[in-house]
Parts: sequence; structure tokens; C-alpha cells
Amino acid sequence: MARPKARRNRNPIDGWLVLDKPYGLTSNDALSRIKRIFHPEKVGHAGTLDPRASGCLPLAFGEATKTVSLVMNGRKVYRFEVTWGAETDTDDTEGMVIASSELRPGPDEIRAVLPEFTGTILQVPPKFSAIKVGGERAYDLAREGEVVELEARPIDVHRLDLVECLDADRAVFEAECGKGTYVRALARDLGRRLGTRGHVTELRRLLVGPFGEADMVGLDELEGAAAEAAGVEDLLDFVLPVREALEGLPEIEVSADDAGRIRQGVAILLRGRTAPLTCEQAFASHAGVPVAIGSVEKGRFQPARVLHL
Repeated sequence: MARPKARRNRNPIDGWLVLDKPYGLTSNDALSRIKRIFHPEKVGHAGTLDPRASGCLPLAFGEATKTVSLVMNGRKVYRFEVTWGAETDTDDTEGMVIASSELRPGPDEIRAVLPEFTGTILQVPPKFSAIKVGGERAYDLAREGEVVELEARPIDVHRLDLVECLDADRAVFEAECGKGTYVRALARDLGRRLGTRGHVTELRRLLVGPFGEADMVGLDELEGAAAEAAGVEDLLDFVLPVREALEGLPEIEVSADDAGRIRQGVAILLRGRTAPLTCEQAFASHAGVPVAIGSVEKGRFQPARVLHL
């Protein structure tokens, strides 16, 4: 199936741009600046990053938007600084101090409690978060002075390491976690568990799904390159292939005929000894090009999202 014609002044780009979002910029503001550089037909981001955080913000162009959920559901790695002695109502530097303590934990004390914050644990999200309460965002209610009560939710923290203690007041951590984890809440709860108080003073996201620091490109670099580019074609080296988001999914190679059927939404029978009989999620490809994401049931690949690449 041929892709629809590009809208006027819009470029039909397919792939991923992994932005190193600067501190102080909202994810939507960063997205707007990328739109002005690439003028893509379609673009979206794989999960927001707070204005007071920097780092990995994957942006999906065109057909890559069909793989956003795969990236968002992947693991994330954060490096963050916690300042002891004060807890704020936002759990970071933006809010007002609501509790304080003179106690300062040492490295051994900190390391001793970290196992309690790994694995599947219950976490109460910050009241200044995007979680909806009665149809309203929690942060909107909190800013209006309403009492926001959020229930604890299970989250997965695969790894939580103390990187270093900068001084008695500040410690740096690295966390590898699943979807829905709030690093600000980890800092808050660590402070309380250690008999003091704490809030995040620096936060950087190092990894989202398959995308890490080696893939990131800075906004200044992109805007500088755009100023010298003759056209968007000169900027496509910054865009990674759509299949980068499919890392970790089983790949099923199919013939040209079967690829054509899949693109029409038709399930195909898989042949060969290595073909799976059942698979919850996989992607079909032909000649190295992804054709569709789908599942395998009783030896048949059933496309769920067709990719026109």
C-alpha cells in the first residue's frame, strides 16, 4: 500500500530521533522545536520528561509512531541527585519545603536500605504528577490547593545503586526501573526510611527502552546542523531506523508474497522448523525491512500493526 502524499511543507520521515532534552524545557516545547527543524508529517514522543530533568527523550517520526508503546514499556535508567534534610511538596526543587530534618545518612546506612527499594514495590506517586483523579490531573488539583490523595501502586525497580556521596547533604543514585516509576517518590521515600527527609535536586534520564546515551543528540547540535543544511535530507543521519524500537522482539522473516499479504492485514502460515507456534508479540520482516508487528497463534502470524516502510 502506498503511503499518502505528504501535506504541503511536511516531510515524510520514518524513524527515531533520540533527543538529549536540555534542563528547563518541557517535552512538548522540545517537540515543537524539533518540528520546526524537520517539518515532519507526523511526530510524537515516547514518554514525557519533566522540565527539571534532562536526557533521553525518544521522538518517533512517521511509521515509528506505531512502535511508541514498545519503547515506552521498556526499561528506563535515571541518574539523580538527592539532597537530604528537606522534603518538598513536589519532591524536587520546584516546591515548598514541607518537612525538614538535621539527620544526614552515611554511605553505609544508605546502601543498607537500598534492597528494600528494589524488585516489585508499592509506591505512592507524587501529588504533583500527571495521574488523573476524578478526571483531573493531580498536579492541577494540587496547584489549586486541593488535598490530593493518591493510592500506592506496584512498580518495578530492577536496580538502585548509590553512585557516590558528594558531601554530607547530597548523594547520587542510579535507578533502572519499569513504566510508572517516579524517581521523585523514590527520593522522598528513601529520605523517610533513613530517618531524614529528601528531595531530587538533579535528574537525568540515561536510557529509554533500546535508546541510550550513545544514541542521543543535543538540541543545539540539531539546530546548528539545520542552519547549515540545504534541506531535511542533510539531517536524516540523525534519524535511526524504525526497527531500532523492535529490539528484543522475535523477528520472523517472510517471503515477498507473504509480506504483501501481511501488508493487507492477512494472517499467514509460518513454515520451517524454526518457526514459532505461539508468540505473544513478534515482528515480521522481508529483506531486513519490518513489515508488521503482531502475534503468532497456532503457527500463524497475525498482523496487528502494519508498517509501510
